[in-house]
Amino acid sequence: MVLMKLCAVQLASLKGDLPGNLQRHLVCIEQAAALGAELVVFPELSLTGYEPSVARQSALPVTSARLDPLQAACDRLGITVAVGLPLPTPDGIRIGMPVFCPDAPRQAYAKQRLHDDELPYFTPGHQALLLEVGEHRVAPAICYESMFMAHAAVARERGADLYLVSVAKTAKGIREGYAHYPEVARELGMPVLMANCVGPADTFIGAGGSAAWDSQGHLLASLDDHSEGLIVLDTRSASAITLPLAPYLA
Repeated sequence: MVLMKLCAVQLASLKGDLPGNLQRHLVCIEQAAALGAELVVFPELSLTGYEPSVARQSALPVTSARLDPLQAACDRLGITVAVGLPLPTPDGIRIGMPVFCPDAPRQAYAKQRLHDDELPYFTPGHQALLLEVGEHRVAPAICYESMFMAHAAVARERGADLYLVSVAKTAKGIREGYAHYPEVARELGMPVLMANCVGPADTFIGAGGSAAWDSQGHLLASLDDHSEGLIVLDTRSASAITLPLAPYLA
């Protein structure tokens, strides 16, 4: 059986404040590593907040030196980190998930299926990504696209054994997710770990509810709709725990 702990962080991001958000990410990464996590995932556009109107001025390439502290933390702690950030491309701004692995080149996944509301601000990505973390093959997904079974099914066909979902969802979106993600887990036989934001985001309030489901679709653990915190999923024992964020962050 594959052994691994993965962590989802439920976080409130500060609108457009990359330095402030980055510091908060670093504290969360330390906490996740101390709990034995090999991978940590943050909500959609976590480094800037889910704020389409400021995405263009907030966008950074994954190679930016401003992200060096994240790489340094990964190298030092031996942990893989998936964050959220608008990524500039020749075609426009993408909703990106930069991925930092220990002592390895940076990678980035970009949301392939955009919601209609996002089309004025963003352009879709075209590349799937499979992350090899420990013995797992992890497929990232970003919010809207994760609500289509086809996205996860393609990942499963490519060898994914865990679905890693980074979102910025309303209360309605979370209710729909709680119906859909267990179906993904059951139908495709892979655990699902989902990180949502809390607090103000764009024109809505992030509704939290970050959660882990096992490969039979059982809900293992979930966070509430307003508090920052962590979920640690242990894939060996198919169990998960929730914890508040380190007190000096809250």
